[in-house]
Amino acid sequence: MRPVGHRLFVFAIIALTIAAGGNLYAGRGDKAGTSAAPELLIPVGGRGIALGGSSLAIAMGIDAIYWNPAGLSRSKYKTEAMFSHMSYIADIGVEYVAVGSTFEGFGTIGLSLKTLSFGDFEITTEDNPDGTGQTFSPTFVTMGLTYSRLLTDRISVGITTNLISERIDRVSATGVGFNFGVQYSGFVGVGGLNIGVAVKNIGPAMKFDGPGLLREASATDVLRPASFYKIEAASDELPSIIEIGMGYSYQFEQQNVFTLSTLFQNNNLSDDEYKFGLEYGYDNTFFLRGGWSIAQETVTDSYIYGGTVGAGVHYGFSGLDFSFDYAFRAAKFFGGTHVFALALGF
Repeated sequence: MRPVGHRLFVFAIIALTIAAGGNLYAGRGDKAGTSAAPELLIPVGGRGIALGGSSLAIAMGIDAIYWNPAGLSRSKYKTEAMFSHMSYIADIGVEYVAVGSTFEGFGTIGLSLKTLSFGDFEITTEDNPDGTGQTFSPTFVTMGLTYSRLLTDRISVGITTNLISERIDRVSATGVGFNFGVQYSGFVGVGGLNIGVAVKNIGPAMKFDGPGLLREASATDVLRPASFYKIEAASDELPSIIEIGMGYSYQFEQQNVFTLSTLFQNNNLSDDEYKFGLEYGYDNTFFLRGGWSIAQETVTDSYIYGGTVGAGVHYGFSGLDFSFDYAFRAAKFFGGTHVFALALGF
């Protein structure tokens, strides 16, 4: 008879597959850029980005909320907090804050908030294509609530509910998306070998609405004054994905640890991706990281991301631990992105 852990892991995988049913398809490169809420795919945190986005199976604690909610319950601390800033492409700023706490006998709860800053844009209309003299600033906010729990000493599961809000001038859209994840450490009895599976951004389609869609027009062949007519915006699917990842850590001479991570990502509205990462840690204090990601059906210039590099420092005193991580993600045309993250644990 197989161990209970194996049966629980298989059951979790089946449950994730059922949850994703009807929402995920093979990679659709021909529909790239047509999804709603693309900000859901913008990564956060220094470590995961430096590893090329491949940390699905090895992400733990507060850093795991974005990558795999199952890893939140593997935190080494009772309470954690994380602050992250990214200088994203096209001068977009991405701010992220998260906090998580473990409650004995219940599990671990996490709260997260991600905002995008675009700067000011000049308002243009059909009558004033060169601008009205007024400006607006888009507001994109994603608020998340995560619950994670250890089923056994090796298997953890997690779910995140994301509330999505987008506002552009006088139109707005709201939506909800769900992430489900599972992690298995010490897979097939091999110490340091972790497996992870996650289904992300499952939810109803979103569409914009608001007074900005009203247009004044006159109906032909009708004796009545001009009236306002509303443009009906199209609805778009969330960028749903399913990820399967593996990680392996090897320790030698007590103070040195190498961690290799890999991931396959299936996207419903773009090409599938393969991601790889390597981390070296010395005495759980200094870390060097690198990663790479490629798309399955990459057409010339259609996939803009490439290699990643990063470093981290961990230091603790008086029951309070600090971690500072930096990552750089190369990108064509935009000069790459820089990420800074600070995490606290106690």
